[in-house]
Formats: sequence, structure tokens, C-alpha cells
Amino acid sequence: MSEGPNIVRVAALIGDNARAEVLSALMSGRALTATELADTAGVTKQTISFHLGKLLDAGLITVEQQGRHRYFRLMGPEVASLLESLMDLACRSEANRLVTGPRDPALRKARICYDHLAGELGVSVYEQMLRTNILHQHPGGLQLTEQGRVWFNQFGIDTDALASSKRSFCRECLDWSERRHHLAGALGSALLTRIQELGWTKREENSRVIVFSTQGEKLLRTMFAPQSAPTVSVQQAAVTF
Repeated sequence: MSEGPNIVRVAALIGDNARAEVLSALMSGRALTATELADTAGVTKQTISFHLGKLLDAGLITVEQQGRHRYFRLMGPEVASLLESLMDLACRSEANRLVTGPRDPALRKARICYDHLAGELGVSVYEQMLRTNILHQHPGGLQLTEQGRVWFNQFGIDTDALASSKRSFCRECLDWSERRHHLAGALGSALLTRIQELGWTKREENSRVIVFSTQGEKLLRTMFAPQSAPTVSVQQAAVTF
């Protein structure tokens, strides 16, 4: 008998085509109905009920009742991180595929990974945070520096409140298109929310794509420049998409 938890059951659940489609759809961070998920997976309502029951029993998804409707979503960021890693492995296993990650340029550039920014722009932001000592990698994991705490607070994000939550505060997440890391955890989620509040970006309907305005992308790419340190003014940063 092997030591540790048996991964066969969870692997078999994720390995089913319909259930894989359901989990991929829920990577958008949105809660979806059984009907919407049935359409996504290309199965009947009766079949999707069976699959959703399996995923619920395994603790991979959760459901919320609102009126007559039931809304399904991923259980949490840990499940999203697992799926993102599996997407990366799937790309690596396709030996004949020359382009890594999604073929859609918009999806490669910026997309939501459960509730934080991924893709080219997400990786760029994370690497700039490391370079400018906002974040620091150490043997125990990722750490927000004192300079970083000031930076986030000036950007309108209360890091003390985030740190007191039960959720992982800040961690890196492997980006399956860039093959480098982006920022995840409560801090990554708060950063994307703040960027959306400032009007720099919007979600593309029924997609994981994050669309930045020309000005919003410019601000995102330059807010770590020396002349912008520790951050751009929140008043100056707010734009209309």
C-alpha cells in the first residue's frame, strides 16, 4: 500500500471530458448554473446533474442556492491552482504543439485565473514586483516587504485586512501560457479587483479574457517605473474604459 492520500479518485474525476469542461468553465471565477454548464460540456441536463454530484462529493466544487436557481463554483483557489498546473502539464505533453498555452492572443495576453490576473500581463506585473522589492521570494515562500505594504496601501489595498483573512495571503501560481509565475492568493485577487475598480480593464463576456484599455495597459506597464515609485496616484490612475 502506498503512503499518503490516494489520488486515483480525484484524478479519475478530473479526467472525464465533461467534468474537465465543467471545471475549466468555472476557472473564470464566476458561479454558473447546471444548464449553463451542460451547454458548456455538451451534455444533457440529466447527465450534468450526475457529473456535478460527483464533483460536489469530491469537494472540487461548491453550490449556492438563490431562489429557484443553484449556482456552482470551484471550491476555492487551491482547486484553481491545481487545474492551472494540469493545464500546463497538458500543454507540455502535446509534443507536436509548438505554441504553449491558449491559441487566442487575447487569452494569452491577459485572462482571469479564478480571481487573479494571469497571462503575459499578469506575469509581467509579478516579475516587476519582485524586481522592485515589493515582493520577496525566500525559502519559506513569497513575502510582502514593508516597501510592498506601503505600495499596496497607497494603491488603495488594505494589506493588513487581507493578511488577517483565512485565505492564503500571497503566493505564486504557475502561468500555463507563459510558463512563468503570476501573483495569486488574497493579494493577487485584491490587485485585480482594484485594477478593475480604477477602470483600467473589463471582463470579456462569457470568457476568461481580461481586456485592458490603451490607457489602462499603459498605466499597468509603467506603474513600477522609478518615476512612479512607490506607485502612481490613485486619482491620476482612475480612467474611463
